Amino acid sequence: MNSRFASLRQLVLFFTLTTLAHTPAKAEETQADNNMAEPAGWTTIVRNSPYWVSQGVYTNILTIRRWVLKESGYCSSPERHILFDMRGQFLGWISNGTTSAATQKRLNETRQALHAKGQADEWIAGDANTNGYPFALACDQPHVNLELAVGRYLGARGQDRVWGAWDDLSFATREQPGSLHDALMYIVQHRSEQKRYTLPAVLPKYLAGQILIESGGQARAHSRANAKGILQLSPAALKDCEIKPQNYWHRLAQIDCALRLMQQNARNLEPAFDERFGHLPEDKRNELFVLLLIQAYHGGAGRVQALLDNEILAKPAKYFAANHERFTAGDIAFGMVFHNLGRDRLGLASLYYVADVQLATEALCRTPTLESEEFCAWK
Repeated sequence: MNSRFASLRQLVLFFTLTTLAHTPAKAEETQADNNMAEPAGWTTIVRNSPYWVSQGVYTNILTIRRWVLKESGYCSSPERHILFDMRGQFLGWISNGTTSAATQKRLNETRQALHAKGQADEWIAGDANTNGYPFALACDQPHVNLELAVGRYLGARGQDRVWGAWDDLSFATREQPGSLHDALMYIVQHRSEQKRYTLPAVLPKYLAGQILIESGGQARAHSRANAKGILQLSPAALKDCEIKPQNYWHRLAQIDCALRLMQQNARNLEPAFDERFGHLPEDKRNELFVLLLIQAYHGGAGRVQALLDNEILAKPAKYFAANHERFTAGDIAFGMVFHNLGRDRLGLASLYYVADVQLATEALCRTPTLESEEFCAWK
């Protein structure tokens, strides 16, 4: 197995599915989790940045995450760190040193040089316990192999296909198993007909992307945090969905449970979202809501709701709602997080996850199997 084939969540959960073959000389920015403290340094830059700098941030973060996922561009070599600013704009890269300390020194020297050249308005030195600025991202980190994950999702090999029954669902047969894609669409259609779930029509595409990012489509994915299955459901989520231990890895149960969780999150977020962004054009409003639902799946609905209605955390959302014509839905979703980094356990991993899911959906919709399907079109 490729030692770098795993979900983004290994940044936080360290999947037991894989073991890195070596210990790279990474520095502070590899701790891209949601537990960033609020020291006086880099967060001051975040707090002082005007909200308009979020123009283009979504596309910019997609670009740097694409380099990581595809091991391309400035991440064609894993022994590098790339640096970027508050807009997610790429500013430069370094080759790693032979030790973490040497890499850290190079990062700080490069930050200072970027500032001296006028490419960064400010710079903050980082260390083993504190993130610096401009932000940095290690190219060498666990991530999905999208090509393999897409193949699993589409059932390219017989062993990746699925059949069986769950609750009142019955999909395919042992003799003629179906792909994960067909299973997902079957469950969505069945539950919609039953009026159990009333989710945005485009959500199945993003749930498919989450399957790729969460587990690479591997049925027996299991994290050290005890998340299980193709959608890496936590023990609490499995319990909420009344899934018994013998069915924890059941792929139909996992999809059905994830849809149920999405429905719960949507119901909880909708009042605050509509109050804040209900006036946006329908397509833009729907896209933003889906991106926030993905964020909620990763970090919790309560944290996303705070970005919408908390007196302090919702200030960026208030600005974006009043000036939405200047921003894409993606810019708004990411800007709401970017301007709150360091608060309420919000970190860059929150953005990386949503970006990776978006890139996974794009990979799916470039395949001959799905590119012309309604599944890949905004509704």
